Amino acid sequence: MPFRAPLTNHHSDGTPCPADHKHTSSGKPLHARCPGRAYTQAVCSCGDWEMKDRGKGYVNECRRRHLADHPEGPKAPRDRLHLDAS
Repeated sequence: MPFRAPLTNHHSDGTPCPADHKHTSSGKPLHARCPGRAYTQAVCSCGDWEMKDRGKGYVNECRRRHLADHPEGPKAPRDRLHLDAS
């Protein structure tokens, strides 16, 4: 199963900013009751990586680089066996 690191937007109080709250590229809200995007976060399902920053594009770029560094997935059981034929 491939690893995932979804992007999530958050308000300054740490609450999630719903996907239907649209923003300008600088994070200013276009939704009447939204206080604005304070930061974007990505957490990888591998459990060893997370990123949080004000710049959504920067977090997305780091997320893509991290995911590209992962191997394709777990090897088949036969590939994990190390048998010495000699």
